[in-house]
Amino acid sequence: MTVRRLRRQGGEPWYDDAAGRLVRPYTISNGRTRPTAHFDLLTMVMATGRRPVSCQGPDYAQVLGLCGGPVSVAEIAAHLRLPAVVTKVLLADLVDCGAITARAPAAVSAGPASRTDRALLEAVLNGLRKRL
Repeated sequence: MTVRRLRRQGGEPWYDDAAGRLVRPYTISNGRTRPTAHFDLLTMVMATGRRPVSCQGPDYAQVLGLCGGPVSVAEIAAHLRLPAVVTKVLLADLVDCGAITARAPAAVSAGPASRTDRALLEAVLNGLRKRL
């Protein structure tokens, strides 16, 4: 890996790693902004073990490397340092070619846990009001 030295306005060196991603996110998704499958940020994805034929490239390989076990879309986007929508496009491509599977997050039931959550939120709200 070659390291280029650039100079910031203050004259201090600026290395490639500090500069961030040098390729614009829309080029990674070929300009697409809508994935072919629906993904929530909490959707869990996992590699199937199949090698994709059509989805090749460093970004797809990096995504597959992160999907060794169940991992959320939000975590993958954070590791890739890409916007969520670009990550979703890459994941949808991998689902379409059978390289990963996706599972939607479990729906929250309206059981006793919901009442507890509301009570907790009300307690936090009351605490904030007291501080003001």
